[in-house]
Amino acid sequence: MATRMKANPAPGFVKNPGKLLEFLPSPRRVRVRAAGHVVADTARAILLREGGHTPVYYIPMDDVRMDLFESTDRSTHCPYKGDASYWTLKSGDMAEENVMWSYRDPFDESEPIRDHVAFYWNRMDSWWEEDEEIFVHPRDPKKRVDVVLSHRPVRVILGGETAAETENAMFLFETGLPTRYYIPPADVRMDLLAASDTRTQCPYKGTAGYYSATVGGETWPDIAWCYPDPVPECPKIRGLICFYGENVDAIEVDGETVEKPVTKWSRKAE
Repeated sequence: MATRMKANPAPGFVKNPGKLLEFLPSPRRVRVRAAGHVVADTARAILLREGGHTPVYYIPMDDVRMDLFESTDRSTHCPYKGDASYWTLKSGDMAEENVMWSYRDPFDESEPIRDHVAFYWNRMDSWWEEDEEIFVHPRDPKKRVDVVLSHRPVRVILGGETAAETENAMFLFETGLPTRYYIPPADVRMDLLAASDTRTQCPYKGTAGYYSATVGGETWPDIAWCYPDPVPECPKIRGLICFYGENVDAIEVDGETVEKPVTKWSRKAE
């Protein structure tokens, strides 16, 4: 039997057939606020899971305040989705250039997002799922974050000294990332640490504050972090201290040295 050829196949898959491109209808009401307006309000969003990228919401044009947007001549090409058109948000004297895009005539593999738009996340004022604000990017429904109490001995070595030692760590297992060990402050050498001004946000855990460590005259900037007020879905790590296993001398669990992970947070050699 002859196989029907696609009329408009995405060329990117020829060289990269294993590329992940998954379109998931979201059951959540999604709202986007910008320039004093709710610019999008939908219960029909499509969540795009794309390999190498964080998840992106695509929202039907019918659920977007298109009267607030003006099309531009900007265009970009994606070998998996097609040619993207862009819009500028205008409200009063304010203009946010090329903040929204859409694949008006997508490749066959990306047909679900035809007549949908997406926004640059950090150029919007706020994002909401139902009636709770969300941060950084949409949460991936296929990603897990599990926090489990363990009485196995955990020891963190930094600058040749024991920076933390506990038998009451919370082990955090997050899909695609190294195991993290969250340690009660009472079991951390807090005299070695000084709070820094660094703050980061995680859609799965909340807002983290950071600590730098000084041992033997050497300083490790932002070597550890803490979530003082984590999101409700991750309460067990509240107030605990976690060190970058990538950048300390070693982390030992049950007396055995844990293999040092290599991640985007690994400290570059001087």
